[in-house]
Amino acid sequence: MRWLTGWSGSVSHARPPVGRLPVPRREPSAAAAPVLVQEALAALAAVRPLAATPLWTGPDPLWAVGDWRPEEIRQVVVRPGHAPPAVTTGPVTADLGEDTEGVTRLLVLGHCGAADEELAAGLAIARGGAVRHLTNWPGSYTVVLRIGTRNTLLLSDLAGLRPVFHTPWCGGTAYATAALPLADLVGAPVDTGHLAATLACPESPEAVGDGTPYQGVRRVPPGHTLAIRSGQSHLTAYDDGGATGSTPPGGSGEAPAVRELTRSLLEAVRFRIRSAPTAPGPGPRRPRIGADLSYGTASTALAVLAAAVPIGSGSGPAAAPARLDADADELLPVPPRRTGATKGSWARPAPLAEPPAAAAEPEQLAAVTVCEPSRTAPEAPREVGRPRLRHTVLDAGPDTLPYADLTADPSAADPLAAGSLASDPLARALAGPLTDEPGRALVIAHGTAARLSAGGADHLTGHGARQVLDGHPARLADLIRQGRPRELLPPVAVLAGVDRALAGTLTGAVRTPVTVLRAARRLARGGYAEALEDAAVQLTARRGPIRPSTRPGARFTAGASSVADLTWCVPGPAARWLSDDALSEVALRLRLAARGPAPEEPPGVRRATLALHHHARGYRTLVHAAEQHGQRLHAPFFDNRVIRAARLLPADLRLQPGARHALLRAVLAGAGRADLPVDWGRAQRPDRSEAARAGLRRAADPLAELFREPLLAEAGLIDLPAVRGALRRAADPYADLPPGALDGLADLVAVELWLRRFEARRHGSCWTGLPLPQRRALAVTRFP
Repeated sequence: MRWLTGWSGSVSHARPPVGRLPVPRREPSAAAAPVLVQEALAALAAVRPLAATPLWTGPDPLWAVGDWRPEEIRQVVVRPGHAPPAVTTGPVTADLGEDTEGVTRLLVLGHCGAADEELAAGLAIARGGAVRHLTNWPGSYTVVLRIGTRNTLLLSDLAGLRPVFHTPWCGGTAYATAALPLADLVGAPVDTGHLAATLACPESPEAVGDGTPYQGVRRVPPGHTLAIRSGQSHLTAYDDGGATGSTPPGGSGEAPAVRELTRSLLEAVRFRIRSAPTAPGPGPRRPRIGADLSYGTASTALAVLAAAVPIGSGSGPAAAPARLDADADELLPVPPRRTGATKGSWARPAPLAEPPAAAAEPEQLAAVTVCEPSRTAPEAPREVGRPRLRHTVLDAGPDTLPYADLTADPSAADPLAAGSLASDPLARALAGPLTDEPGRALVIAHGTAARLSAGGADHLTGHGARQVLDGHPARLADLIRQGRPRELLPPVAVLAGVDRALAGTLTGAVRTPVTVLRAARRLARGGYAEALEDAAVQLTARRGPIRPSTRPGARFTAGASSVADLTWCVPGPAARWLSDDALSEVALRLRLAARGPAPEEPPGVRRATLALHHHARGYRTLVHAAEQHGQRLHAPFFDNRVIRAARLLPADLRLQPGARHALLRAVLAGAGRADLPVDWGRAQRPDRSEAARAGLRRAADPLAELFREPLLAEAGLIDLPAVRGALRRAADPYADLPPGALDGLADLVAVELWLRRFEARRHGSCWTGLPLPQRRALAVTRFP
């Protein structure tokens, strides 16, 4: 896990120390105040993250922790006068004690496709107060802006994949791109109220708020700026695209939106391929570029786009080539290859005048597929001439099932610890990685890690395409608000056809259209406060959004699932197993939020945005748990430019049947690949429930031991007998389960595993120079 951390406006600015200090407490007095400040300064100088690389030193330090690559850290400095901006690449340490009020610094961490000139121009504009343009470059990155000596700004991305966290500390504000280091810094316990909210309403900011699993540590919402001025934190929104996300009639239109989406995806993929380093760094030897070639159209489209880009020499530490000048007998360096992120960079550079005698074989992209027993592996895309893609098909064995880390062979990972872990399944579970936050991805991390081990050092995935391109069912209400009810007919007709084949003619022809249209109209005309009150009643009464039918053999329909999404707030799948006290606490949060102002966004745009944020948080947890050492996972659909391009798509286009597949086909056609099969994208989505139930059956004994004395029950969060019964029914292949039950059980198991790993960790694993207080994994106060 890589993270960035620092603080601003602390006791180093001659403020009296408050809160938790790494110095002995004494009685304050006027004579002792200078001594206290000097002791605090000396103590702060000793506090630093373990194995950190300093980027800024002085009164407001900043560190980069983890296996950062040199090209992932770029800094621009503008000083007073007429000196040109200084652009550096790599972990260069700067002393902020020498800065004046006229010095401005821009730090970009991650994969950013902006050229040095664009970074310098962006910093010049940001000195006037504008920051939105700093998030419009290709790639996925974090921006830190320092203006003068007392103003520090951090920008979160639009999806929430690169969040920013902050907490008060020593009279100022400490910030980081991970919440766990800040909790370690201030000694924060686990916030059980936040865990209850994330289990009950994971997609509702009215319940979750800006909190984290740690008390006192706050999250900056996506699309917002954390401004720290003289030690005080302020949040401002730099992007208002959510309020205008649905294109009105007469807007830009479908064709310009598709062209912008094509351009942004091409830039995202080509930039990552052409900037991949030749020497990725530590870790096992693997191909430079890899991609998922799964059964979805998003990953397949990215693999096709990546295979069409020649893998260049990269940006590694290898020496730059040279050419012989015609007027001087000396070697001059060849200008660096353009990255593919600037205008005109698609033209390939001219070859050398004297090519080498033996041209090396071009590198191939490593495409990885996990073959499912019931389906044949997708065919790799073919290229004319020399192949550019090497297809690897992995067997879907028991180690790829969910919950495999509870039953995996410990000798495969660590032969020395195999003896101690083989007899204790919980010890095997606790040996897994501790992620920044709990997430459902923890139960599939073992199988994902096995798939990624066969991928490349820079691996492309199609995560986020469904949330970015698809039309959320709540967008039906937006069409009614805009006075376009006729455009509801195609998506409703598709739902009726699916339910007709699933539940009969009466349900498909009458019940589904009527219930869906009625729910869409209620969401469009209903009030925000009333919807939150209804959600609070649903939680306390334990009524799920989809009510099971009492008829024998009745099946849950697609129309019922869409109706459940046509509301402002939807309870999560794990809410049915929470305790009464936990549900009452979450319901109180919803009722308090109902007293506030209603959101400015339309309900469909808001629900789609929140679904994107929730999926990005889950993908971030998956990256922390499954990414290999020295490897980088890329999800281009989460890039700011791709999200902004997708916002231009009209709502009626998103809601058309097969809209995502048609959009990806148009993107590939714009990239020159028009030879796709006619039935591409028409295959049914694979059913993952059988694999989940097989994993539950295989891990039945470890799960029973895990929930023998769970920490969730100790904190008063769950109804333990109900959870144990649900685990037994899920492991029974002949038992019927309500919709969402498998996802809810995965959430509960993931939170319990995360709590166990957090409790087993040693305090001080992130920082050095701090005292060692006595603290618990859970908050002392539990629900009464």
